[in-house]
Amino acid sequence: MTRVRRHLVALLAGAVGVSLGAATLAQAQREAPPIPPGTIPNGATGPAKEAPPKSPQVTPQVIPNSVIGAPRETAPPKSEAPPKRPRQKPVARPKQAPTPPPAAAQPSITPPALTQPTVAAPPTRPALPSAVAAPIEPTGTWNGREDAAYAAFQRGHYKTALTIAQQRVEHNDDVKAMALLGELYASGLGVMQDDTKAAEWYRRAADRGDREAMFALAMLRMAGRAGPVNREDASKLLAAAARLKHPIASYNLAMLYLEGQLFPQDFARAAELFRVAAEAGSPEAQYALATLYKEGRGVKRDVVESTRLLYLAAVADNPDAQVEYAIALFNGSGVAKSEEGAARFLLRAAHRGSPIAQNRVAHVFAAGRGMPADPVEAIKWHLISKEGGASDLKLDAFMRSQKPDVLAAATKAAQPSIEAFRLAREPRS
Repeated sequence: MTRVRRHLVALLAGAVGVSLGAATLAQAQREAPPIPPGTIPNGATGPAKEAPPKSPQVTPQVIPNSVIGAPRETAPPKSEAPPKRPRQKPVARPKQAPTPPPAAAQPSITPPALTQPTVAAPPTRPALPSAVAAPIEPTGTWNGREDAAYAAFQRGHYKTALTIAQQRVEHNDDVKAMALLGELYASGLGVMQDDTKAAEWYRRAADRGDREAMFALAMLRMAGRAGPVNREDASKLLAAAARLKHPIASYNLAMLYLEGQLFPQDFARAAELFRVAAEAGSPEAQYALATLYKEGRGVKRDVVESTRLLYLAAVADNPDAQVEYAIALFNGSGVAKSEEGAARFLLRAAHRGSPIAQNRVAHVFAAGRGMPADPVEAIKWHLISKEGGASDLKLDAFMRSQKPDVLAAATKAAQPSIEAFRLAREPRS
């Protein structure tokens, strides 16, 4: 992780969070994918339910003057293309994604264990999702030529970037140079970190219509950097950036409309904002919008569209979407039924650390549904998922029915993952 990414993560981590999985999105969390009935030997009454996975979460606060569903601000000047950051991937993924499998006319199976997702109340200060913490991708041209300031910035020559940006501001009142200076001071790149100067440069660029500067300054205000926390100012900046189709700002505003505590809950406005971010390629927004389509909240219920959006987020490696899309594939809900495809997506999510996916992969291997039966793999994934908090009485019974050599091999195979998980949980000094 580069210094720029660490900076923006630290900036966002101080803000007050809002969870997608609030009561405002009562169906956003997932229960585990289905367990094929009658396929696990020596089964107990059924697996104990594990806690649902955390849903995407964001940090911004209420937007009283939001452009969506509230009194509108005067539209800021037309924004310029966002500036480039060094060695970083942009937030938005490519809009074009592989076409999902064709939709099926009717679901072909609904195992007893599959129920509609439910959610618990969100924590007060949730963790930040990658979509919010991701850096901004800047432009690299100026007056039709490569921008020397951003070129230096991208190569890690921060002092050179600082000097060129200062000259651009002095001679041309260049907005992108102002935003770049804000980033250099906020991150302490090529210059001593100075939140006050960073905020001044961001403000100058934001006042001239730069949406990236608006978003960055909103995060400073919300985190209480360069002064006390100022949610009112932050909310106006965030709304202005969303008006200019800033994907992350749009996603954040949608989350606030779902949460509905700081201003009236509005699923339709949330869906509209999620769509902006989803069309820009945000897997988190694609997943959130898919949930709204699945439940018919703010949009007309459309299982096929929901599954399509889940697919886009799943192929972009969003673990929650991978689990949900696997459920759809297993049941043939909005997509052609494929137990093999479901198993593959569950395995991808399991390798990305989802305890629920790991638990269901264990069932897949134990039952031989979608993959060849393999008791060693089944027990291995069961042990790994238990370490992550996913208990399962059926799989416990399955373990007890196996021979000692199978148990030994599975325990040995699971040990590296279990040790890595425990190491990650240890407090860092």
